[in-house]
Amino acid sequence: MPTATSDIEERMATEGLSAADVAERIAQGRTNAVQEPSSRSLVSIIRGNVFTRFNAILGVLFVVIVSVGHLQDALFGIVLVVNTLIGIVQELRAKRTLDRLSLLSAPKARVVREGELHELPTGEVVADDVTLLRPGDQVVADGVILAGRGLEIDESLLTGESVPINKTPGDEVFSGSFVVAGTGRFRATGIGADAYATKLAFEARRFQLASSELRDGINLILRYITWLMIPAGGLLLLSQLRVDNAFGDAVSGTVAGLVGMVPEGLVLLTSVAFALSVIVLGRRNVLVQELPAVEGLARVDVICLDKTGTLTSGDLELRDLEALDSREGLKEALGAFCADPEARNATLEAIAKKFPPPPGWQSTGGVPFSSIRKWSAVSFGPNGTWVLGAPEVLLEKAPAPDGPRGRVDELASSGLRVLLLARAGEAIGREELPDELEPAALLTFEESVRPDARETLGYFTDQGVTIKVISGDNPVTVAAVARRAGVPDVGEPCDARQLAEEPEEIASAMEGGTVFGRVSPGQKKSMVDALQSKGHVVAMTGDGVNDVLALKKADVGIAIGSGAAATRAVAELVLLDGRFATLPGVVAEGRRVIGNMERVANLFITKTAYATLLSIIIGLLGWTFILLPRHLTVIGALTIGIPAFVLSFEPNKQRYRPGFVKQVLRFTVPVGAVAAGAALAAGSLAHTNPGITVQESRTLATLVLVAVGLWVLVVISRPLNLLRGALVVMMACGLVVVMSVPWLREFFALDLPAWPWVAATAVIAMVACAMVEVIWRFERWWPAIRSRSAKAA
Repeated sequence: MPTATSDIEERMATEGLSAADVAERIAQGRTNAVQEPSSRSLVSIIRGNVFTRFNAILGVLFVVIVSVGHLQDALFGIVLVVNTLIGIVQELRAKRTLDRLSLLSAPKARVVREGELHELPTGEVVADDVTLLRPGDQVVADGVILAGRGLEIDESLLTGESVPINKTPGDEVFSGSFVVAGTGRFRATGIGADAYATKLAFEARRFQLASSELRDGINLILRYITWLMIPAGGLLLLSQLRVDNAFGDAVSGTVAGLVGMVPEGLVLLTSVAFALSVIVLGRRNVLVQELPAVEGLARVDVICLDKTGTLTSGDLELRDLEALDSREGLKEALGAFCADPEARNATLEAIAKKFPPPPGWQSTGGVPFSSIRKWSAVSFGPNGTWVLGAPEVLLEKAPAPDGPRGRVDELASSGLRVLLLARAGEAIGREELPDELEPAALLTFEESVRPDARETLGYFTDQGVTIKVISGDNPVTVAAVARRAGVPDVGEPCDARQLAEEPEEIASAMEGGTVFGRVSPGQKKSMVDALQSKGHVVAMTGDGVNDVLALKKADVGIAIGSGAAATRAVAELVLLDGRFATLPGVVAEGRRVIGNMERVANLFITKTAYATLLSIIIGLLGWTFILLPRHLTVIGALTIGIPAFVLSFEPNKQRYRPGFVKQVLRFTVPVGAVAAGAALAAGSLAHTNPGITVQESRTLATLVLVAVGLWVLVVISRPLNLLRGALVVMMACGLVVVMSVPWLREFFALDLPAWPWVAATAVIAMVACAMVEVIWRFERWWPAIRSRSAKAA
């Protein structure tokens, strides 16, 4: 006898909340809204750009110079303010882009209220709302199952356990899990901040400037510099106080050394580059959900593609129904399979367009489709039990499988998707197939290859990115589609059901093969893991619930915007318009960012290297510092600031090379030593020749450092194009203007000595530039030399 409680639950499952119930819960604040911004707040952006370690150092030095020195030596303070404002503006632009795109990609929940179905943003779900579930949906709140039909939930994103769990009425479901099979309804009990997933991973789901190799490398260099500044600054200040009578001059010399050690624009350019990437990708309808994904794109050397929805448009069309016997009921059985609209996937939708549900065929039980099983089954009482699924799986239970199998291979080889409809002699209420199945018909579906697939795949091949196609479909079908799409070196397709579970064997198969069919969701994840174990950086694209685990495991997960909500939730990047042709631009943007950041880092750290060496050596020698802060402003603007800003936005197709910090320091430390030696040679003239004033020797040191800095700009800009060549020429012309205009020479305290000394300085500069060229060439050749030595050994 039904109880009052069961009656209420039954009514709730069908009718849901009333309008008054919803209004009451909203007034009480019992909604699913969570303060989980897609981007940083305005206050956070301002704080992140203003309150930095080097802003604090330069701010203190600026105050010191303004208090006791010359205002001309405080120009670095203006640069500091401009840099900070640029960083804030660009991050605000990125914030607006992210917020706009996040709204477009925001998941929806389907709830029942007053007996009607409503599709709402997940934040508008209230406590006790009845929410519908179907394959691919992500559970938006904690709750209790009210009704279900073959409902299977994957909780691997919460627990790490990848085996789907059968859910029946009364069972709990948790937010963050997703539906892999079946349909159902649940009542929301834990919502908003009380939801399980929110408590577990609230911080992880927010937009943030997360850790990355590039950012971590720069921060490591900055920590080294900070610790060096303390002893170098103290040593330099003591030496300047001993040698200079005027306290202001001693402070100016010390500040010049310390300001030169600070790569103030490097952090700015890194933040701006990431922010601009978000904007650029946003204009291409790509949502960046984690900033390090932009950097990760530059490192990708293997991309794993799903067939359906990636290589193909994802629109299935039932092409033919080929009967395998003369018995009746095939069309009726197919129509009955599709009777429940909520349970339809893309395959059943295609069947439903051709075969409407027949009268009198009522479902009495069954097993929903799952990517793991590769089949589904429905019992229709006196009309029998029917199974629909992958021919390779179902034919294993057929008494004479060889006859249909030949026809299946023939159809699959033409690129058609093939399913088998079979009769079962008994009702199926479990996940195992009965011992005997009677093949009844073959269904063929046609998928159109995306028109841009060949060009897109050609781009990846040209860029040295290896392509792997992993699909749950028939291996022969997948191979045929891959060839039509332009995948190189398709070779013999691999049936993933034959793969062993050992990681080494999977890795070996992935290294040798290109196309893999009948791949289960767990195997997709294992394949990504196997590639990573071989040192590959893997990107994974997908749109279905069977791709979720692999997307989460990949270094860069890329979800198709039209796909399942669960895939969009776990991916780092979402292609909102679903265009496969967007991917080359996405990868190119990542390479542009990482390549250009490595390039401009060489400019900044070179200055830091020679400023640090000059501070230490001059402090030990007890000389007047050979530069003023205003001289470093000229040097920095002409050889670092302006060039770095221009170069950071240049196209750059260079493949990422691991070891960012080592590569930068291997070039900048020896080049910095050369620059410091050349500057000391020019600046020492005032100490060894009474006829040259300190200002004249400082001018010569400035000219040497500009010359060396411009040559560093030349070598890191190679191969030179029109823009880069023009940039070098313009910076050289800028120096000519400064030296030619009297009031600029006076403002920057630049005064040339007699021409013989200028000529001697020119020789010093040429020798230094030649040494920079040798260092650059050695740095380019060194990896190849080391590789050959290793092979010889």
